[in-house]
Formats: sequence, C-alpha cells, structure tokens
Amino acid sequence: MSAKTKIVVLRMKELIYTGIFLALGILLIILLIAMFLPKGETASDQDTSSVSSSGIYIPGIYTTELVLNDQSIDVEVIVNQTSITSIRLVNLSESVTTMYPLLEPAFESICEQIYATQSVDEITYATENKYTTLVLLEAVKSSLEKAYATTVE
Repeated sequence: MSAKTKIVVLRMKELIYTGIFLALGILLIILLIAMFLPKGETASDQDTSSVSSSGIYIPGIYTTELVLNDQSIDVEVIVNQTSITSIRLVNLSESVTTMYPLLEPAFESICEQIYATQSVDEITYATENKYTTLVLLEAVKSSLEKAYATTVE
C-alpha cells in the first residue's frame, strides 16, 4: 500500500482569523435566537402576577392631596391585600373645619359605607352634602387607584 503523505501548512494568522469569525458567527446566532424567541415571564413579572392574583390591592398607605381654600388636606387610605383597613383626613386644621362644617360628617358617612361594602361604588349621600361628598369621594378613589394591584405592570 502506498500512502502519499500530504503536508498541510497553516499560518497562525489564518487560524486566528478563522477562530474570530467562528466566535462572531456563534454570537450572532445566539443573539438572533434570543431576539426572536417568544419571551416568558421573568422573576419580577412572576412576583407582580402573584400579587395581583392573590389580592386586590398592594398593601400600603396611599394619600391624595385635597386643596380647600388654599389649605391642603391629605386623604389617607390604608389597605392590605384584600381590604380597605383605614381612611382618614390628615392635616385637617380648625380653619378648614370652620369654613366647611359638612366636611367631617360627610367624610364619616363615606368611611362607614366604604368599610361596610369595601367598595367606592354606590355610595349614598344626602343632598345637602352632595358636593362635599363628591369631592371627598374622588380623593378616596384617587388614593385607591394607586393601590390597585392590577395597575402594576
């Protein structure tokens, strides 16, 4: 058997270029796969979805500023995952209660109804308290919108 021996001479420069092009090709393929595959949920997305599926609210204290006659009052709503635990007026001064005597009774009426139903829908109010109640109710709704777990993305 006659075997012809072949000698192949490779230059180091050609080997380096081939290695670089091979690495860039593999990197390009990985990048294309990562870009075009459908994305699954990441860990932070799973945390958010577990909060929204296990409760209505994100637990915490949420406030909305209400300005009456150049004085600011904060409507504070405290919620846990499933219910509204507390609603109160913060920074309520005597001058505001003097200028708006229906403010506190209207607020107490709203709070009682919200605690009983755990909802801001279908709140009833007296006709003499209509506008005061509506202003307070909008402030409570605004605070609750910040607390809803479904608004988190």
